[in-house]
Amino acid sequence: MNIESIKLGELKQLSGANLEDEELDQLDLRQINLAGAILVGTNFAKSNLEGAHFEGANLMGANLQQTDLRANLMGANLMQADLTGADLRGSNLRGANLMGATLTEASLAGAFLSGANLMSVNLQGVDLRGSDLRGANLKGANLKGANLSGADLQGALLHEANLEEADLQSANLAGANLTGANLLCAELLAAQLTGVNLERACVLGTLLEGNL
Repeated sequence: MNIESIKLGELKQLSGANLEDEELDQLDLRQINLAGAILVGTNFAKSNLEGAHFEGANLMGANLQQTDLRANLMGANLMQADLTGADLRGSNLRGANLMGATLTEASLAGAFLSGANLMSVNLQGVDLRGSDLRGANLKGANLKGANLSGADLQGALLHEANLEEADLQSANLAGANLTGANLLCAELLAAQLTGVNLERACVLGTLLEGNL
């Protein structure tokens, strides 16, 4: 593999390539095609990956800190990946596996996360406004203080998730499973709660507007 050609932006078609543990940080890699590629431990820190294709790619343990990752990551494996400060606004993460990923200060506003695996992921304070989380697995996730206003969480699994002080205004939680969830002081004004399961959930101080 000619790494220098990649770094110079001369090589954009790399679907299925093996770039495990390569150093590809601080590069302009917009529109690069890495669908199905092996990118375990690869360093993309501070690179511009806008419009890139990572469908089905293995990014386990990859360094994606402060990247522009407004890209197609459908079905990608992002387990243990470091996405600190990453820009994921509007990204396609449908069916992606984000277990163990670090998303501190990442922006996921308007991201497509339907069917994604976010079990036990730390999303404290993360911007998820208007995101599509239908059927996502958020079991045990930490969403304390997260902004989920206008998000679509229909049928999402939020069993024992921490939603303390989360902003869920106008969110759609129809059919979601919030068994044992912590909703202490969460904002749920105008939220859709039809068929939601709140068994054993803590709703103390929750702001509701006649929608239960």
